[in-house]
Amino acid sequence: MNQAIHFKTSLFDVSIEKENPINPIYGISLLEWLRESLKGRLEITEPDAEDWGWYSELEFEGNTYLIGSCAYFEEGDDPAGDLEWVFQIEKYRSFKDKLFGKNKMTEADGCFLFFKGLFETHPDIKEVKLG
Repeated sequence: MNQAIHFKTSLFDVSIEKENPINPIYGISLLEWLRESLKGRLEITEPDAEDWGWYSELEFEGNTYLIGSCAYFEEGDDPAGDLEWVFQIEKYRSFKDKLFGKNKMTEADGCFLFFKGLFETHPDIKEVKLG
């Protein structure tokens, strides 16, 4: 099961994002920002498009994760204003882990807590909620 973090920020201008070729959903700027700002601490892959938004992969404490993002932006919204963002984290698990119910993704997972803390402590990110 993936875990999601919702928040609002005006850190990113979605109007200048690269177009998602699968579905017109914004969100790559968050992953690019994370990739750049965490360089040297975490190796995050180049973001790629999905039908639900954008995703990257990373390794954290010996596990591999998919992280995803999308921004709620519609025609007429101010791209420089506070937009709602959804950041998802999914842990890859082996067949054996799934079979025996081990290594599950939870809100206590180290990777989840890392990103939750990052968002909660950033001065330009507001209204951080789990969902």
